[in-house]
Amino acid sequence: MHSSDCAIHNMPAYPNGPCDCRNEIAIFLCDVTGNMAKPWADAGFECYCVDVQHSIRRERVEGNIHFVWGDARTWRPPEGCKVIFVAAFPPCTHTTVAGARDFVIKGGQMLRDALEIFEACRQAAAWSGAPYMLENPVGVLSTIPHIGKPDYYFHPFDYTAFELTDNYTKKTCLWTGNGFVMPAPARLEGLPPPDDRIHKCPPSADRADIRSATPMGFARAVFEANRPDRLRAAA
Repeated sequence: MHSSDCAIHNMPAYPNGPCDCRNEIAIFLCDVTGNMAKPWADAGFECYCVDVQHSIRRERVEGNIHFVWGDARTWRPPEGCKVIFVAAFPPCTHTTVAGARDFVIKGGQMLRDALEIFEACRQAAAWSGAPYMLENPVGVLSTIPHIGKPDYYFHPFDYTAFELTDNYTKKTCLWTGNGFVMPAPARLEGLPPPDDRIHKCPPSADRADIRSATPMGFARAVFEANRPDRLRAAA
């Protein structure tokens, strides 16, 4: 990435001329789709989407997005880089209320695995020093004292002004830190009532990935609220 490629270099927040963000990266843990990374990548930042579903032998690069194999408990970012943002999407299969009827069959071991990944994501994000968010649908996590209640909730339809096709419901929890700024709702007027496509998503091999994909409107709103020039200008 070159400085001329960065959409924010010449913003007023940099009174001494263009900044150099070539060593600034954004990290997205447990991210398969790359939706959350796209606004950051489009602005010129190198992004790392880390998940065990990516190839372990061959890194896939699409523009400024690196899709790399990695487990949130062990993956390390490239040396010499400054982390400017972290988002994490720990697997929710064993924690969401949508699967509550299966909790007894799964037993505590599956919940233990889910908690281990969640806490690994939160620890890595907190230690990064960068604004961060951990996302999960409504489930049992908020009932666990060590985790606590979410800092924020949102539905995809809250950000239809950023993406018209996100006019659907899915109550989602966010645990945040290090100065993360929650974007204000930006709903497009005149739309019909939001649908419940997530609830009605039919069974398939990739159903979990479809249901967990980050809505693009929310992704863009979070970027606009947490982009480095905005945070520096507000400091």
